[in-house]
Amino acid sequence: MYYNEKLLIGKTADKKELYILPQMANRHGIITGASGSGKTITLKVMAESFSDAGVPVFLADVKGDIAGTAVKGDINENIQKRLDKLAIKDFEAKEFPVRFWDLYGQDGHPIRATVEAVGPEVLSIMLGLSEAQEGNLAIAFAIAKDENLALIDLKDLRAVLQYVSENKDKYTAKYGNITAQSIGVIQRSLLTLENQGAGHFFGQPALDVKDFFDIEDGRGVINILHAVTLFESPDMYAAFLLWLLTTLFSTSPEVGDLDKPKLVFFFDEAHLLFHNMPAYRLKRITQVVKLIRSRGIGLYFISQSPTDVPDEVLAQLGNRVQHSLRAYTPSEQKSVKAAAQAFRTNPKFDTEKAILELGTGEALISFQDEKGAPEIVERATILPPQSMMGAIDGITRNKVINNSSLAGKYDETLDPESAAEIIEQKAQTKAAEEQARVEAELAAKQQAEADKAAAKAADEQAKLAEKERKAAEKAASAAKSKSKTLGDRFLGNVVGSLGSTVGRKITNKILKDLFK
Repeated sequence: MYYNEKLLIGKTADKKELYILPQMANRHGIITGASGSGKTITLKVMAESFSDAGVPVFLADVKGDIAGTAVKGDINENIQKRLDKLAIKDFEAKEFPVRFWDLYGQDGHPIRATVEAVGPEVLSIMLGLSEAQEGNLAIAFAIAKDENLALIDLKDLRAVLQYVSENKDKYTAKYGNITAQSIGVIQRSLLTLENQGAGHFFGQPALDVKDFFDIEDGRGVINILHAVTLFESPDMYAAFLLWLLTTLFSTSPEVGDLDKPKLVFFFDEAHLLFHNMPAYRLKRITQVVKLIRSRGIGLYFISQSPTDVPDEVLAQLGNRVQHSLRAYTPSEQKSVKAAAQAFRTNPKFDTEKAILELGTGEALISFQDEKGAPEIVERATILPPQSMMGAIDGITRNKVINNSSLAGKYDETLDPESAAEIIEQKAQTKAAEEQARVEAELAAKQQAEADKAAAKAADEQAKLAEKERKAAEKAASAAKSKSKTLGDRFLGNVVGSLGSTVGRKITNKILKDLFK
């Protein structure tokens, strides 16, 4: 409940008001307590108060019971009793400006991000990869960036992974060792992620986080992520919220200390984020938590016990609400003790004992004062929410979605040319070049064979011509010899035929001349 420029969250038994100062709201906070202790009520009361203060809010609805924030509440008998107990007379039941979001695009505006924007670190959390496998994934991202292979959706990532695996020898020297085994694990993990429906999240048009900062009629919009289905995949849920948080950090400019936050981000079921988190990743998150308040963003974690949040992060959370805890086991007793020690002691009661005695809707509260110092812990009753507590029907939800200023902005999926298409085109070009090379080699081989055959035929023709020439010469020579022989015989015959008459006359004359 927001009034007198303060966010009233609860009152003590002696009617002391416990409120968050808007200028201290971006010093972050934490809401803890066992299941059923009232954490969701506190979350709703805070979100409503921030909205009335003109501060937009983002939160995840993992059970579907926060959606009623879009509907006017009902001051029933139980709520009226609480109001009377708290001596609150100007309480107003009302609805709040709500915008529904859904990674799967079914119960809210679709939320999408490109694979490239999500990055290998967050994607590794989604896929449950080891450090070595994350290293191979990071190499694939680096190669895609260097070769202008846009990673838009999961088919792009699969294509790049396959491309990198097939050409790993080419990249090892520059990027480091790439193992086919790690690439195979990543590919199988991607398939599992797709089977969980995560494929809807990766793509375009990508979410513009500036849409979370909207204000309507002076009140901050309460952005509610419908996370009932998403929460069934805890790693995906935690990784998505981490991505969203780091995106808000990286895209928001430095603004310093403000009169009130530009946005308050509630991280429900925060234990999922920090479970088995490696040291290098925790260091990064701690840095984001420390610095994001200078971007005007307040961060509030919700979990069962303060021990769910690492000490490095817990030290940054100045506004604290502790609901009841159970202490049946040594581990639970340790958690209660740690929760009690996180508060400034109030001499009026035993903090550790009080944590075990709190009823539903009661909490131990310590917010920061004007100087940023934590106030002493107080035992208080949380105010009731002004909007409806519980789920809403599909008709009401669709009405809110369709009346939103963002209606239609993210509905149609875009599929621009990206890594998958570029790699396919490269493969086709390479195949065409290979086909052309093979055809050229075949044509050259065929031409060479044709030239060889032609040369052989020409040689044979020349040999045949030479043979025919020689045969002709031989025939001519033989014919000439034959002609000469015939001439000689003819002449002999002539001489012989003339010998009996003329020859004898010639011979006689010659002999006569000789003897003269």
